[in-house]
Amino acid sequence: MPKLNLASGPMDHSPLQADGGAPAGTVGDLPRWDLRDLYESPESDALRTDLEQAGLDAAAFASAWKGRLAGAAPAELAGAIGEYQRIDEVLGRAASYAQLLFAGDSSDAALGQFSQSINERLTDISSHLLFFTLELNRIGEEDLSARLADPALAVWAPFLRDLRVFRPHQLSDEIEQVLHEKSVTGAAAWSRLFDETMAGLRFPLDGRDLTVGEALNRLSDQDRAVRERAAKAIGTVFEGNIKLFSLMTNTLAKDKAISDSLRHYPRPGSYRNRSNMVEDEVVDALVQAVTADYPRLSHRYYAMKARWLGLEKLEHWDRNAPLPAADERIIPWDEATRQVLAAYEGFDPRMGAVARRFFDNPWIDAPPLPGKASGAFAHPTVPSVHPYLLLNYHGRTRDVMTLAHELGHGVHQVLAAPQGYLMAGTPLTLAETASVFGEMLTFRALLDAETDPARRRLMLAGKVEDMLNTVVRQIAFYRFETLVHEERRSGELLPERIGAIWRQVQVESLGPAFNFTPDYDVYWTYVPHFIHSPFYVYAYAFGDCLVNALYGVFTAGHAGFQDRYLDMLRAGGTMRHRELLAPFGLDAADPGFWRKGLDVIAGFIDELERG
Repeated sequence: MPKLNLASGPMDHSPLQADGGAPAGTVGDLPRWDLRDLYESPESDALRTDLEQAGLDAAAFASAWKGRLAGAAPAELAGAIGEYQRIDEVLGRAASYAQLLFAGDSSDAALGQFSQSINERLTDISSHLLFFTLELNRIGEEDLSARLADPALAVWAPFLRDLRVFRPHQLSDEIEQVLHEKSVTGAAAWSRLFDETMAGLRFPLDGRDLTVGEALNRLSDQDRAVRERAAKAIGTVFEGNIKLFSLMTNTLAKDKAISDSLRHYPRPGSYRNRSNMVEDEVVDALVQAVTADYPRLSHRYYAMKARWLGLEKLEHWDRNAPLPAADERIIPWDEATRQVLAAYEGFDPRMGAVARRFFDNPWIDAPPLPGKASGAFAHPTVPSVHPYLLLNYHGRTRDVMTLAHELGHGVHQVLAAPQGYLMAGTPLTLAETASVFGEMLTFRALLDAETDPARRRLMLAGKVEDMLNTVVRQIAFYRFETLVHEERRSGELLPERIGAIWRQVQVESLGPAFNFTPDYDVYWTYVPHFIHSPFYVYAYAFGDCLVNALYGVFTAGHAGFQDRYLDMLRAGGTMRHRELLAPFGLDAADPGFWRKGLDVIAGFIDELERG
C-alpha cells in the first residue's frame, strides 16, 4: 500500500545541482520565500486549530465509514472519497509547512523538533484514515466497475485506478497499522538524521570552514588546484563520517527489504515503479538503452573534455571543471529571471503568465545559506495554496538552468491543482516532463540569441554536461542503488564494499577518460535521494529522454502542440504516460522511444566533435 499523501507529493531535487554550482558573486538581491500562505508561524492558532479539527474529523470519518464501504452506493462512496481528500489536504498543508521550514534551516534544533512533532501528530491523526484505502482495495473488480458507471463516482476513477495498483501488495489492517505508526521512528527518523548531519558538516578549505554546498561548489572552480583541494577536503570529511552514513544506508536498505518481502515485491525497485505507474520492463528498457550508450555519450564527451583541458586523464574533481575560455561572468538574479521568463513566454503566453506569478509573489527562496538544504527542489504543498521553490543561486549558467527546471515543476503543479489533492500529483516519471522541457526552452532561447561561435560552442558543451548529469549520471546512481539493495538482502555491507560498488558504476558510466582516486569512494554519501526516496533517480533520465522526443515533435511543427502540452500538464495524475503521449504520436513502451531521446544528446556531441 502507498503511504498517505502527507508529504503533498515529492519534493523534486534538481539533478543539475547535485554537485554544486559556482562560487558566489554579485548576484543582486535574492528572493526569500514567505511561508505565511501556509501558516503564520509554528505557534500559529490556525495550525493548532487545523490539527485539532483534523483529528476530530478523522476519528468521525472512521466511525462513519469503517466497515461500510463494501455496501456503499456509488454516490455515497464518492462523497466519502471527497471527505477523505478534504481531511488529507489539511494534513498535507501542515506537513508541507514543517518540511519547508526544516529545509530552510536543517541545523536549527527547534525547527527539527517542530518537524518531528508535526510528523508524529500527523501519523497519529492519519492512523484513523488508514482503513479507507485498505477497504477500497477490498472491493471486487466487477463490483467496482459496476459502481463506476455512476457519474458521481466516475470522477474518482483515476484515484481508484492508481490505488488498486497496490492491491496485490496490501497487508492485513493490523500490519498496515503497525507499519504506519512506526514509520516516524523508522525511515523518517533516519532521513531526519541524514539531513541534520549533512547540514552540520563543515569542510576546512583554504582557511575557511565551508558547508557541503559551498565545498561542492569549489569542484566547479576554474583553478584546478582549488578543485583538487576541495575534493580532498570533501573526501576527508565524508570518510570521517563514513560509519554513520553506512549505518543509515544499511538500515534503510534492510528496512525496505523487510517491507518489500512482506508485500511480495519481486525486486528492490518494484515499489517505486508501481508508484510511478510504470512497468518494471519499461524502466529496464530505459536503463539498458542508457548503459548501452555510455560509450557514444559520456565516454566520448569526457575524452574530448580531457583534450580541451590539456590532460591525459581527468580526475574526479575535473568532471565539472569549466572549459578553457569559459565565461565565468556572474549572472545577476534579475537577468536570470528575464531570461527564463522570456523563454516560457516565448513558448506560450499562458505558460509565461503562470511562471511570472512565482516572481511576483514570495514563492522562491534563492540565497545559499548555512543550514539550508543543498541543491534545489519544488514543493507542490497543496492545491488550495501554491508551490514553493528552493534554490541555492550562485549566478552561474547552470543555476539559470536549475531555475528554469524548478519553475517548470512549479508551473506544472499550478496547472494541475484543479484536479484536487488526490489527483493533482503526477508519478515521478511524468513529474520531470515540465521541468526538463522548461530547461530545454531556456537553453534553446539563449543559444539562438548567441551570435559568437565560440560562445555557442561553450553553451552547447555546458548543455551536454547537464544532459549527461541528468541521464547518464542518474542511471549510474540507479545502478548503484540496485546493486546495494540487492546485496544488502544477503547481509550488511561494509563501508568499503559500498565504496567499491560506487566506484564500479562510476568507472562504467564515465569511462576510460577518468582516473578515480580512493577518496572518491565515499562520494555516494551526500546524495539525498538514496536516503529520502530510493530509486527516484531514474525518473530524471526518463523525463529527459521523454522531453527530447517531445521537443522534437514541437520543433517539427506539430499542429496545436502548445494546447496539447498545456492539457497534458493540466491532467496532473489523472492519466498515464501512454495516454498523455499518444496525442504527440509517442509511446514510451516502444523500444525505439529511448533511442530518440539519446540521439539528441549524441547529436550535440557530434556537433562539438565537428568543432
